[in-house]
Amino acid sequence: MAAARDKVWFITGCSTGMGRDIAREALAQGYRVMLTARNPDTLAALHAEFPERSAVAPLDVTDRAQIAAAVLRAREVFGRIDVLVNNAGYGYISAIEEGDEAEVRAMFETNFWGLLAVTRAVLPEMRERRSGQIIHNSSQAGLMSFPGTAYYSTSKFAVEALSEGLSREVAPFGIKVTAVEAGPVRTEWAGRSMRRTPTKLADYAEVVGARAQLITDMDGKQPGDPERMARAIVALADCDDPPRQLLLGRGVLAAYRAKLAEVNVSLDEWESVSLASDFPAD
Repeated sequence: MAAARDKVWFITGCSTGMGRDIAREALAQGYRVMLTARNPDTLAALHAEFPERSAVAPLDVTDRAQIAAAVLRAREVFGRIDVLVNNAGYGYISAIEEGDEAEVRAMFETNFWGLLAVTRAVLPEMRERRSGQIIHNSSQAGLMSFPGTAYYSTSKFAVEALSEGLSREVAPFGIKVTAVEAGPVRTEWAGRSMRRTPTKLADYAEVVGARAQLITDMDGKQPGDPERMARAIVALADCDDPPRQLLLGRGVLAAYRAKLAEVNVSLDEWESVSLASDFPAD
């Protein structure tokens, strides 16, 4: 197993936002990092700042050939990949009825299928080496679904299910898996990176439209500090027993605890119906 600061990181979506902050933090702490982005020119400055411990590869996670080439490049330059961070992804605002299927499918190609493809490309060497760490940059939306962002949440719920099952499958091989669920964080997610349906049905204005406006108004004012979150994520590489889920931010912690309380109330309320659904005990 690689010594702590000798680990090699492979990070998707490093051009801006959390991906760039995670990459910078890992490099600042002495790790080696494979920087990837759809446009590798956006990584030039970061690579120039850490030329001996970073390398750059173009990577659109929806392009299987680019995935294979980027993973091969990391192995050629650094010899292996110890930590994979699946960060690439974006949001989509729409009521379920308003959503454009092509747009939703495209989002899933990045948020879920791309993440899965990169994971599958890196897993064999980790399994053979009997060590490794996979970090999925999920979202608060992977834990709770709200009006206007249900399609995005669905893609992140899929990431959560994948992450939980994968963590149990690969634990015998010494591979650790964590899904990170950040609350609102001050990146470009709600601004430049956000996609929105052009279809607006008046009946959804009060619920979906209002929440879409809330997200717009919050842009640039989110409470989550991306640099502090990046430090928390990079610190996972030093954990002997990292969590399967890591919530980042006061808001997501409070909201998820409230959701769990609601779930428990519902379980208790409908317990008799649940128990009565099995064949009678002998």
